[in-house]
Amino acid sequence: MKYPAVLAAAVLCLASPAFAGGDAAAGRTVFRKCATCHTTEPVNRVGPTLSGIVDRPVASVADYSYSAAMTGFAEGGKRWSEALLAEYLLSPRAMVPGTAMTFAGLKKSEDIANLIAYLKNPAAQ
Repeated sequence: MKYPAVLAAAVLCLASPAFAGGDAAAGRTVFRKCATCHTTEPVNRVGPTLSGIVDRPVASVADYSYSAAMTGFAEGGKRWSEALLAEYLLSPRAMVPGTAMTFAGLKKSEDIANLIAYLKNPAAQ
């Protein structure tokens, strides 16, 4: 093949989760699936607050008691980057076996992108 680097870049772009440029207003609707356990306000519910989650260290809300699985997953200084959130939201229990989170995940990459956009800016209309 004459342009293997171009082909490899195209494949990676198509295979990676689409999280850039989501619609925060549409993400507000997707967030309803999360709102039973989470909030974007700085208060915890059954799950920790998701206020400021993008780029926050994993398992770092001071007044929340995380599962041993999530605490273990956080080792090494992981941060909730957009890419890590996109992967996690696809299947939380596959990424963090033993997590207390019972949510099965979001199957549509568009929903994931929109949710991440909303989490970055929950005040968006």
